[in-house]
Amino acid sequence: MSGQVGDLSPSQERALAQFRENVQDILAVLPSTDDYFLLRWLRARSFDLKKSEAMLQKHMKFRKQQDLDNILAWQPSEVVRLYEPSGFCGHDREGSPVWYHIIRGLDLKGLLLSVSKQELLRFNFWSLELLLRDCEQQSQKLGKKVEKISTVFDFEGLSLRHLWKPGVELVQEFFSALEANYPEILKNLIVVKGNWKQELLKFISPDQLPVEFGGTMTDPDGNPKCLTKINYGGDVPQHYFLRNHVRVQYDHQATVGRGSSLQVDNEILFPGCVLRWQFGSDGGDIGFGVFLKTKMGERQRAAEMTEVLASQRYNAHMVPEDGSLTCTEAGIYVLRFDNTYSLIHPKHISYTVEVLLPDQTSLEKIENSRQASRLPHPPLWPLGPQ
Repeated sequence: MSGQVGDLSPSQERALAQFRENVQDILAVLPSTDDYFLLRWLRARSFDLKKSEAMLQKHMKFRKQQDLDNILAWQPSEVVRLYEPSGFCGHDREGSPVWYHIIRGLDLKGLLLSVSKQELLRFNFWSLELLLRDCEQQSQKLGKKVEKISTVFDFEGLSLRHLWKPGVELVQEFFSALEANYPEILKNLIVVKGNWKQELLKFISPDQLPVEFGGTMTDPDGNPKCLTKINYGGDVPQHYFLRNHVRVQYDHQATVGRGSSLQVDNEILFPGCVLRWQFGSDGGDIGFGVFLKTKMGERQRAAEMTEVLASQRYNAHMVPEDGSLTCTEAGIYVLRFDNTYSLIHPKHISYTVEVLLPDQTSLEKIENSRQASRLPHPPLWPLGPQ
């Protein structure tokens, strides 16, 4: 199957050729690089080359942060597998996979009391990568390019509990990440509420649609809901709630005042060290990010900081956070707890930070390299964590 795309104007074809040339270094490390892939970014930014390239560059940082190259090997925790109400089932009339979201079975408060917001976001990124893999398989099977997905949102039973503020913010954050990192992949967004069954059949043939949604598809045992493919969720049992039975004892406590932030410096002597942190908060969520201090120039009064892990807000008042970062170079790494967005409430945090050294093999490589080159400092290369 060809990766070429037709139906482009001459100016769009020129933009596509130029875009490919501009991002050659990025394409070398991406799993998919055909014209269809490139056009997603161009179309998302109306064929503006600079904006499209900037968008793709930001996506590369996102790929690294979320480890998208290896995410298909990841498995969500038990509570997410059992109570996150979604799933893929069948294909639409054009061969695209169909992604279902069962809002009536969504207990976001229960989920956010059981796992971190970041895991729930990661679950959706994992799902998107599975859907894109299915698109590739469908492309091979059908002999035509399948690059988009159809999504069914079942809003039957929507109530005020679904409008809980932290849950709404989570949904908003996901859709922002979807627009920024998976542009142009949603073909149909179908909302199910009220008299809808005949409308749904316009997009999905009966044999690809569960009986529950007006089609003829069932599970092998005859279940009309196709439970092997779609999870319908439900109220999360309280024994999953971490905040109720985890008593966190961290090494340090601090108060981050309203409209302010707290920075914690950690010196990393060797590239390849792993910086690990754990923290919880009281009084509300807290922003968190990791930065690397750069060397001061002669005219600089203070060191500049480069973002290493993008700052975002964590619901650490509900579920304790645990994260790590492999440091690709030596230097001062700054953990920044951010409360600048809150002009009313201070946040009380407790945290532990530790540095794990590279394994002995990595240390030997560093020492050998230093002796060979007679460098006063260890060379800057990325080494894997222990």
